[in-house]
Amino acid sequence: MTAEGSHGVFDGKAVLVTGAARGQGRAHAVRFAEEGADVIAVDVCAQLDSVAYPMSTPEDLAETARLVEQTGRRIVAERADVRDRDRLAEVVARGVEQFGRLDFVLANAGILPAAGPQGRDIAAFTDAVGVMLNGVYYTIDAALPALLDNPDGGAIVITSSAAGFTSVSTEFGTMNHGAAGYTAAKHGVIGLMRHFARSLAEKNIRVNSVHPGGVATPMVLNQAMAEWAGEHPSFSAAQQALLQLPMMEPRDVSDAMVYLCGPSGRYLTGVALPLDAGQTLK
Repeated sequence: MTAEGSHGVFDGKAVLVTGAARGQGRAHAVRFAEEGADVIAVDVCAQLDSVAYPMSTPEDLAETARLVEQTGRRIVAERADVRDRDRLAEVVARGVEQFGRLDFVLANAGILPAAGPQGRDIAAFTDAVGVMLNGVYYTIDAALPALLDNPDGGAIVITSSAAGFTSVSTEFGTMNHGAAGYTAAKHGVIGLMRHFARSLAEKNIRVNSVHPGGVATPMVLNQAMAEWAGEHPSFSAAQQALLQLPMMEPRDVSDAMVYLCGPSGRYLTGVALPLDAGQTLK
């Protein structure tokens, strides 16, 4: 843990994390803070009708702020919907005003609106694409002026999914609007990543994506998803990794984020990094 007066790999830098109230986003915010970064944390902290499981709350975001502050780093934590580009820009500006810079963007916010009757509603498709494709673009667009002002350049990492290489749907019975929207968005951000990687290289801004398999977060470990997986054994089978390891924890994904943003990853850009214990090799 990085405390006042100690040094981490991101000492004196600042990171924007979306979907930061819990799960992977919280883990990223805390891990980057432990490495010395100040944090701009945003989350919608509200329920979408298309999502069958309980989503994050303002109390979740407050807990993320507490955990970051416990490391000795500063945090600007505010509610924002990544589908609202202007609101994102407002929060980024507030963070940059306080911290004086922005170095990293972790476009992490996501939903999985495939389970339950909600997954069969067309809103599940539009919400999935809105949050995880449009929202990723708006996040990067809102943060880009601050990154371009940074003489050291920076790094952007987009959270995609193993589904960015395959599909959430594994049979006719799992073919619904939510599964289609999730799969489309997670494929689509690979295109965004490559677009920005080529375009921003001359500005010394690296852009990559990570593609986790199943991660032990509230988005995955909930009653609605358990019932959906139970009804469709082919979906459960597709989530099984090849490596004989425990289920991935959010902090395991954070380790990849630190690698991609840190000096060890300085030669990496335009990379779609599988982080799935071999899940997509099957």
